[in-house]
Amino acid sequence: MQQLLARKTSELGGAMTRRVAAGEIVAVSTGDLERIGWFVETLSRFGAALVASVGVCLALVVYQPQLGLVVALGTPLLALAVLPLLPPATRRADAQREKAGRATELASDTVAGLRVLRGIGGEDLFLGRYRSASQEVRRAAVRSARMWSLISAVQVALPGLLLIAVVWHGVGLALDGRIAVGELVTIYGAVSFLLYPLRHFEEMTMSWSFSRPSAERTARVLALSRPAGGRLTDPEPPSGDLHDPVSGLTARAGRLTAVVCGDPDAAGRLAERLGGHPPHPAPVPVPESTGTAPAAPAATGPDAGEAESHRPLSVVLGGTPLDDVPRGTARTAVLVQDKDPVLLSGTLGELLDVPASGRVTNEAALDAAQCGDVLAALAQASADDSGDPMHTHITERGRSLSGGQRQRLALARSLVADPEVLVLDEPTSAVDAHTEARVADGLREIRAGRTTVLLTSSPLLLDRADHVVFLQEGKVAGEAPHRELLHTHPEYRAVVTREPDPAAATPHTTDRTVIEETA
Repeated sequence: MQQLLARKTSELGGAMTRRVAAGEIVAVSTGDLERIGWFVETLSRFGAALVASVGVCLALVVYQPQLGLVVALGTPLLALAVLPLLPPATRRADAQREKAGRATELASDTVAGLRVLRGIGGEDLFLGRYRSASQEVRRAAVRSARMWSLISAVQVALPGLLLIAVVWHGVGLALDGRIAVGELVTIYGAVSFLLYPLRHFEEMTMSWSFSRPSAERTARVLALSRPAGGRLTDPEPPSGDLHDPVSGLTARAGRLTAVVCGDPDAAGRLAERLGGHPPHPAPVPVPESTGTAPAAPAATGPDAGEAESHRPLSVVLGGTPLDDVPRGTARTAVLVQDKDPVLLSGTLGELLDVPASGRVTNEAALDAAQCGDVLAALAQASADDSGDPMHTHITERGRSLSGGQRQRLALARSLVADPEVLVLDEPTSAVDAHTEARVADGLREIRAGRTTVLLTSSPLLLDRADHVVFLQEGKVAGEAPHRELLHTHPEYRAVVTREPDPAAATPHTTDRTVIEETA
């Protein structure tokens, strides 16, 4: 199960955490998988315990019918006695798991933003929030443990009562002379042996009750996938115009197209679609009575076309839907750099050692991304005497660098890959205006002849784009060169100039704003 989750994470990449919270993934890969493993391990012991219990009960009925019937009737009652306690125990365990997932999510977010929190003095505030969340997890764990202890007490008490009842009844039969003392000792030994298999009955019911919700949550995570595994076998990646049928956006081949959304969340969803990850329909709820989802029959005959029409709309590259292209080929053709790209730990040389076309060198990419100051800082921190920044170690997520430095290194990595289509979501949001202007010039030069899509509202980048597309409510509301849209589209002008009222953003003030930011 761990390997399946790892493969699913590799398949979906950064899109996975957009559909499932990071804390949920951690909870599934630890607590839920442990419960599933508990059930699988208990299942084999339960099978052996079932065979042993049935054999002992039958043997006692044949050997001494009066006492054997007491044991044969009491054993199933003992096995089922714990069932009323399982639903509340399951609810308490799920509540603990949910709180633990939220605490994990809060901890990961706090660590990721620790540099910013210290800068604004919010470290104590978030520490207090995490302490509160951890105390909620502790209280939930104590409530769950109380129910577990009650179930364990029942597991010990009821089999003991059965043994006492059998001995009490057997002593009476022995005093009456209906059974011999040796027969009573034999039955006592058989019932004492039976107490051990009975514990596995209780454990089996508990593991089933606790692992079933965990299995459903794990199945929902594993069910996340691309709409298709690739139906075309052509190894050559497609090329041409990139078209998004949901928004109506078309990025012309070989041109630098800027897209202004206004809503950062809408921009993120657009970037996800352009990378071949269209939104998925909600998963089919699992019926509580069966615990398994009904298998959907394959669409055949006249219904096949209708089922195909309900597939999520795929981005089209050069007339070929990305869903119909093998995943590896699609990733070669289109590369999406998220708004918050991740830098893995390692040297700068390892960071830039990515699958690439070979057309763009590391030096050219770093120069286009304006990483000169980054290289100088890394050279001073180099571990060897050569002062080569390529040998300098970068900490996990690049926490030893500033936000702007991380952003420019991630941009250089994307430029080295040199895909047919490069989608950049706010690639310069953390750099100053002077650096941003130089990055815009370097990006335009190094991506000449390649398709580039910029999701941004920066006037500096928009002014250097070949074409600008403005989206409103997820649809294309206007497209033209940047300066033309400034004078003809009030809503676009309001977004670019950060004016709350479109009427307030006059062409005169807009031109002045652009000139000031460019200067």
